[in-house]
Amino acid sequence: PEPPEGGWGWVVMLAAMWCNGAVFGIQNSCGVLFVSMLRLFADSEDKQLVFKTAWVGSLSMGMVFFCSPIVSIFTDLFGCRKVAVVGAAVGLAGLLSSSFVSTIEPLYFTYGILFACGCSFAYQPSLVILGHYFKKRLGLVNGIVTAGSSLFTVSLPFLLRVLLDSVDLFNTLRVLCVLMFILFLAGFTYKPLIPNTKDKEGGKKGKFKFPPEKKICNFSVFKVLSYRIWALGIPAALFGYFVPYVHLMNHVKDKFGDSVPEEVLLLCLGITSGVGRLIFGRVADYIPGAKKIYLQVASFFFIGLMSMMIPLCHVFGALIAVCLFMGLFDGCFICIMAPIAFELVGAEDVSQAIGFLLGLMSVPMTVGPPIAGLLRDKTGTYDVAFYLAGVPPLIGGAILCFIPWVHERQKLKERKKPTDGETTEKMLENESTLVLDTTEKPVRDLESGI
Repeated sequence: PEPPEGGWGWVVMLAAMWCNGAVFGIQNSCGVLFVSMLRLFADSEDKQLVFKTAWVGSLSMGMVFFCSPIVSIFTDLFGCRKVAVVGAAVGLAGLLSSSFVSTIEPLYFTYGILFACGCSFAYQPSLVILGHYFKKRLGLVNGIVTAGSSLFTVSLPFLLRVLLDSVDLFNTLRVLCVLMFILFLAGFTYKPLIPNTKDKEGGKKGKFKFPPEKKICNFSVFKVLSYRIWALGIPAALFGYFVPYVHLMNHVKDKFGDSVPEEVLLLCLGITSGVGRLIFGRVADYIPGAKKIYLQVASFFFIGLMSMMIPLCHVFGALIAVCLFMGLFDGCFICIMAPIAFELVGAEDVSQAIGFLLGLMSVPMTVGPPIAGLLRDKTGTYDVAFYLAGVPPLIGGAILCFIPWVHERQKLKERKKPTDGETTEKMLENESTLVLDTTEKPVRDLESGI
């Protein structure tokens, strides 16, 4: 059905906005939790403590994206509502269980895997369900929804600092469970307008039978060359993307001590990221087709450049300026993910196209921060880590530049290909011409003889 461009869709938009806020607000604030974990589990004899602790937040962010291909399959099979509700419940259980551990190792499972997997199952349906209700305003709505994470990223660090100072880390995690419980309730608003595979295959009253494997795992999206390039360029750019979110707080403590409010940097990232999502989400609606990719190219270029400038900032004000620019283009990159996917593969395949891409993104986002932590343990400073973190976005952005040209060539080839109807019509025309020629030839011969 044609999207209604509103109605109940506005309620769905608010629920999806809360989802983005709760999931990525907590994930992006892991720098504050990271410093608290270092203090809580401090061991003077452990020379790789930063490396080990970085795996908690890094594994969590990576698993959010690693589970995405599986989430897309479940979303196609059972619908957005069921997947989102179950995911929020699992995430709530993982976060709650994280508040009862006594060493760092159990957090790898409770926070890094269980909580993150639940977040993944809750997050991706929030992107897919928007396409049920909006088409013309999809860029704007995606901008508003993804701005939810910016709103939470702005406010959560200060709330976490107050909670960590007044209570401890574990009670802080229990307070964060309230956000996940509201997310659990928000999932019930995802009323589907497009039937899922279960309804198509078995009917609402009929017995559900799993569809063929080709329908469950839709690898046909990889036949689209422009999508393949996109699925290569985005992960290539993200090896250094999550490094500032994990290590920036600790870098500030190393360089400036306790004399500066490091949470202000996350505030700057969050505010300008939200502004970027609103502005560039609307701008994307006016950019035709795959040319939206150029917005992501620009965002990766500036993100890479800003990462390299972090070690060069010897005053706190310069770091604030860097974070303001980084947040602005971070918002640009995120808000147009779904609109680009719709352009490259179409609405029918968009769920699994986003799922496969997010799954590929999980590897670089997971390994980047621990490598940065290892470099910090070896060199005693974060300078080399931030310099290297700026290189992958530049490489990934260069790869993405080819997509609009490739996509236009693909569309041109598709226009030149005759459809089945045109092929049949041409065959009939040729046949009628042949018959006409065979009947007219004896008449011409007779007339020439006369």
